[in-house]
Amino acid sequence: MKKIIHNKIIIIGSGPAGYTAGIYSARANLNPIIISGNLPGGQLTNTNMIENWPGDYKTLNGIKFINRLKKHALKFNTKIINDHIISVNFHSKPFILNGEINKYTTNAVIIATGAIPKYLNINSEKLFLGKGVSTCAICDGFFYKNKIVSVIGGGNSALEEALYLSNIAKTVHLIHRRDFFTAEKILINRILKKIKNKKIIFHKSFIVKKIIGDSIKVKKLKIQSVKNKKIIKINLSGVFIAIGYKPNTKIFKKKIKMKNNYITLKNSKKYLSQTNIPGIFAAGDVIYNSYRQAITASSSGCIASLDAEKYIEHL
Repeated sequence: MKKIIHNKIIIIGSGPAGYTAGIYSARANLNPIIISGNLPGGQLTNTNMIENWPGDYKTLNGIKFINRLKKHALKFNTKIINDHIISVNFHSKPFILNGEINKYTTNAVIIATGAIPKYLNINSEKLFLGKGVSTCAICDGFFYKNKIVSVIGGGNSALEEALYLSNIAKTVHLIHRRDFFTAEKILINRILKKIKNKKIIFHKSFIVKKIIGDSIKVKKLKIQSVKNKKIIKINLSGVFIAIGYKPNTKIFKKKIKMKNNYITLKNSKKYLSQTNIPGIFAAGDVIYNSYRQAITASSSGCIASLDAEKYIEHL
């Protein structure tokens, strides 16, 4: 039988939004609980460089950055529980959260579950997951030292992956369905330098048709031009998919209002971060479909915490 834990406020998620909400809630003497989820620290744990966190002019490593946030939350006695919420009941009072380990009841919830990587949705992709197909260069790049790899995508994530791999792999094939990048200018400039010295080969206006290999590993990548249908086969050892993220909101479907799987906020004058259900607040990548920055996640975590504090005071 699961242990039942009650708390005034529970934060679901342990990325920048969740930890920031924890820090502010703890300083308001709400004694918050953070449920870490099945990926403690969120997507930033897979980020090699953070260069735009205000006040930290030196490059930060994603894992170290998240650990700093965690230590900050713990400093104010935020309780962090390593559990994963699998279902919720927002119609009961108090609210009910069912975890894999414990059952939780609470007066207020801050949803900060972040986002998860998107995939290409082709059969061969699933076939070679863990056998040469990856969504994390930092996690798996080491295995491709002096080998040929590819990165799929044209946004910040893809360019960061390609730059990171260019210092490990022999050659990086960067494949993008458009003929222009959608990333930050500073990343584009760095990529262009790598393309110039032929460390990165850019295939613009191409899509992946098939990942080819045997029962053990990836051997080739079949891509096709979106303009003239030309087919190219690239001999390689690894394929890194970096085409964006989707909000981690599956368990909240039909529980709160959403649009395109992103949680929509009521944006009332009283509580900017409140969902359509009073007492349920949301922050970070579950509400933003474009920003995806550590600072925007943290700022919305702060707002959600301040709103939740006011809500609890008025109960």
